[in-house]
Amino acid sequence: MPTDVIMPQMGESIFEGTITKWLKKAGDRVEKDEPLFEISTDKVDAEIPAPVAGVLAEIRIPEGATVEVNTVVAVISESGRTSGAGGGAVGASATAPPAVTSPAVVAKNVPAHAVQAELSKQKRSSPLVRRIAKENNLDLNRIAGTGSGLEGRITKEDVLRHLSELGSRNVSPNANVPKAPLAPPQVAPQEPQPLTKMRAIIAQRMVESMQISPHVHLVYKVDMTRIVRLREREKASFEQRHGVKLTYMPFIATAAIETLTKFPIVNASMVDGAIQYHQNIHLGIAVALEWGLIVPVVKQAEERGFVDLARAIADLAARARTKKLLPDEATGSTFTLTNSGIFGEEFGTPIINQPESAILAIGGLRKEPAVVTDAEGNDSIAIRPVQYFCLGFDHRTIDGADAGRFMGTFKQALEGWEREIG
Repeated sequence: MPTDVIMPQMGESIFEGTITKWLKKAGDRVEKDEPLFEISTDKVDAEIPAPVAGVLAEIRIPEGATVEVNTVVAVISESGRTSGAGGGAVGASATAPPAVTSPAVVAKNVPAHAVQAELSKQKRSSPLVRRIAKENNLDLNRIAGTGSGLEGRITKEDVLRHLSELGSRNVSPNANVPKAPLAPPQVAPQEPQPLTKMRAIIAQRMVESMQISPHVHLVYKVDMTRIVRLREREKASFEQRHGVKLTYMPFIATAAIETLTKFPIVNASMVDGAIQYHQNIHLGIAVALEWGLIVPVVKQAEERGFVDLARAIADLAARARTKKLLPDEATGSTFTLTNSGIFGEEFGTPIINQPESAILAIGGLRKEPAVVTDAEGNDSIAIRPVQYFCLGFDHRTIDGADAGRFMGTFKQALEGWEREIG
């Protein structure tokens, strides 16, 4: 039986993808999980593996075309035959080799000749790049040379660099180029602007989460003195030994994971009116991108040591920013950390990432005066590095007492840190 190959959904707010390259041609033998084609979305670039072993009988969507998720882009025949009626076996005995279906099958029903003409005259780029170019009235063909991406694709960095160069030159007033590299312009629109599909889906998910879960938030202040001193003392040697920078995130993630093992209700989900306890802790780490937000997931986080966890977080964050995540690396989280403090705020009140029951927002690290009591009970004022953490939780699943105990234990894990970091 033939197997359909579909455009995968690379995250909750992704609704379409662009096929940037076919790694196999029609008639080729493919193995299960072998890279089959490359895609680009507004958040992720990835190689998509073959779902089964067999022969690539038909390619329905050509390179450069953009289609909605779950669109059938190809067909794999396990028997080695094409999927069309009367198609012969692929190989030397085939009566007619499989062929790429005309671009006319692309979602918007554009004539084949128009699609091919458009693809040939435009430089290769992702939907995000084309959106930035449109917002800045930029013709991508004005960018000299090939792009820095795969197969000469123009990347977001190429576009922003080009806009920045334009802004620093003495451009003729009559030149058809933008005068400022702002994307998007920080000017209030003169008329209502329709939501993009991505923005509409994000809005829908946020409204759904607020409607589904009665949100409650707890804010705890944590004295990070021990963590700060340990990191300052060990960061150089840690990077030399393990090849990854020592940030505060693995400390916070380790404390969260250890606390979740003691309070499994915070790692649970409400499913069909019942509480589902998860066997593993799949830790989501929200990564802010210039064009949106994505939550890559550290799977089986409770099984990882400090060094392994630090490497996994750094790797996922880096690949999220370069759009190199695999499809299953952006789904399946059971608890999420979101570091809103990088933007300077003291703390935020996050919205739960459904179907999770809780999310922990990390505030900015700052120095504050604090009352310090010595062994004899004498009080004094000292400067301490502190950080605010806000737990957003679903009150259907988690009671306030459980949330308070969770946060108290989490606070103690950081303030009383005594673990080896490798």
